[in-house]
Amino acid sequence: MESLFAGMFSPEWFAALSGIILLDLILSGDNAILIALACKNLPEHNRGKAILVGGMGAVGIRIVCTLFATGLLALPYLEFVGGALLLYIAVKLLVDHKGEDKAEAPASFWAAIRTILIADFVMSIDNVLSLAGVANTVPEGKWSLIIVGLLISIPIVLFGAQFFLLLMKKIPALVYAGAALLGFTAAKLMVADKGLGAGLEPYSLFMEVGFVVLVLGLGYWLNHRSKGEAAKEG
Repeated sequence: MESLFAGMFSPEWFAALSGIILLDLILSGDNAILIALACKNLPEHNRGKAILVGGMGAVGIRIVCTLFATGLLALPYLEFVGGALLLYIAVKLLVDHKGEDKAEAPASFWAAIRTILIADFVMSIDNVLSLAGVANTVPEGKWSLIIVGLLISIPIVLFGAQFFLLLMKKIPALVYAGAALLGFTAAKLMVADKGLGAGLEPYSLFMEVGFVVLVLGLGYWLNHRSKGEAAKEG
């Protein structure tokens, strides 16, 4: 227990903590947007519950990933596969968005939770490694910094998701902006991959722009194709 709290409240500890808080604010934004996107089509009475369950599950995933951060850092191809999965999720969220103005069945509560947990695992890799990297600058206070950083991320993710959900209800076009952000994040993950990243680095800008265009274009095309098929059936 003493080793857990060793080094706390030193000037170096507070300096590292300020960096972790800044990282939480920056890196948790995309997680909050993801949760808001996944919960957007749920019935009103399930949205808050899904945000709470999904957000707490996402933080739990971060805790587990943090414990194995060193191993995750060394795994090749993990971030590349994760980026590909995130691309699929970004397009799926846009396609699921198509039915909000029609009397279709609402999204499933557990389907939303599953989407949040899978995507947050992928997106948390950078968050966890960044947090662990800053915490390692104060070896004696490493674990106390990691614990405090994770605790701080909980309200940021939960309240951030509520905030973005309200924005999306007022400005539906933000759903496309959120999906574009997920496409951009997918490109960043692939370029950071330990197995293939070095070869992809020269094309990072092309991939970032290309993935955003791919997500928006494919989502738009699938939505309009679905509307056309529905019109023919009607």
